[in-house]
Parts: sequence; C-alpha cells; structure tokens
Amino acid sequence: MLLATGVTLLCSSYALAQAGYGGAPPAGTTTAAGAAAVPSAPANTAGHVNVNVAPGSFTYSPNNFNATNGTQVTFWFPAITPGIMHSVTQGSFANPCTYLAATSNASAGFDSGLTNSDQFTITITDDSQPIWFHCKFPLHCGMGMVGAINAPASGNTFDSFMAAAVKIGSNEVTQSDAGPVLSGVNALASAAPSATGSGAAPAATQPSSAMKTGVNVGAALLGAAFVLVLA
Repeated sequence: MLLATGVTLLCSSYALAQAGYGGAPPAGTTTAAGAAAVPSAPANTAGHVNVNVAPGSFTYSPNNFNATNGTQVTFWFPAITPGIMHSVTQGSFANPCTYLAATSNASAGFDSGLTNSDQFTITITDDSQPIWFHCKFPLHCGMGMVGAINAPASGNTFDSFMAAAVKIGSNEVTQSDAGPVLSGVNALASAAPSATGSGAAPAATQPSSAMKTGVNVGAALLGAAFVLVLA
C-alpha cells in the first residue's frame, strides 16, 4: 500500500511537470494525458491547411510550411485536461516568445488566447512575408513550441527562429491573456476559437505566479514523499 501510494505521488509530480509547471520536460516527451486524447486534424484540402497543436508533445504539426494568399490555416487544439492550455500567438522573428503588439504602422498580431478543445482559423493575406507564431502558455515557447508560415529558406529561417526560442528557455516572460485577437499581420483570424469536442471549451485562463509556485512546491513535496516511502 505504501509503495503504491509513493508511485501515485511520483506520477502526479511528473504529470504536473509535463503540463508546463515546475520546469520543462525532456525534448520529445509525450504526456500521458495528451497522448490519450489528442484528436487528429483533418487532411488538408485545396486552399486549406490543418495544423495539430501539441499532438502529444510541445510542438505544432506541421510547424513550418508555406501558404498562398487566401489560404485558410486551421489550428486544432487537443481535447485534454482543463488547465493544460495552448495558444497560437503571433510574434516576430526578433522576439520569438513575445506577442506582436500593435504599432503606428501595423495592427496587433492574431492570438487564439489560451484554450483547448477548440479550432482557430486564420487566412493568409500576404504570402510574400513570413508569419511567426508561438504558444504563450508559460515555458512552452522556450521549449520550442513555435511555428512559421512562409519562412525564408535563408537568412531568418525557421530553424534560426526555433533556436532563438529555445535559447530563451525558462527565461521566457509570462504573457497576459485577454482572450482572442482577430487582427493580424500578413494574416487575419476569421473568428474566435470554436469548440471541436463535445460541450463548450473551458475558459482560457492562465495560471498566476502564485499558482505556479504552489504547484512547483507541491510537486517537490510529492517527489520527497515517494523517496521516504521507498526508504
């Protein structure tokens, strides 16, 4: 009984880490919850590209592709445990893990907001320019959860963009979440995210610093309890 309890505690600690709390999981790791519930996006059709968001790992699939003007790109968010959110947030090559805010010369970037069990569609408006995006859930961008549309083959390439995001790592600045933004640069969102699974999607809430700290401490205590049980 004690050993079983210790194993349960350790698994809980591991799951918390996988969800983005308490540090990044190893590259390529698949979460148990995500792997069991992630739906597969439909096959691409003429003028429409479908992208899986976090298909069992902290990535977009595909994460680097080309799309011509008028092409609709739909991001499919997995139906996973509420609280494990993702986003498709437009950024820039210079700042991989930062939302593209409005300037005097351009509107703000598109943003799905933090969500799950949803689909979110953008339409390409200028295929001569690259579109950079990332997941703004804490730590996900720094773990390499970034993507690009129409990235150049040389110079500011997708690989360079990914490397810059990974270099930021755990130093990623936590971004606020005010819900979806339908404007965009070189692409526009057609509507707010809509549910893909049964029932309405859970509210897109971002954990506070206090919550993240509490979960980190809890995970550490769970791990310590497991060690004590084995001893």
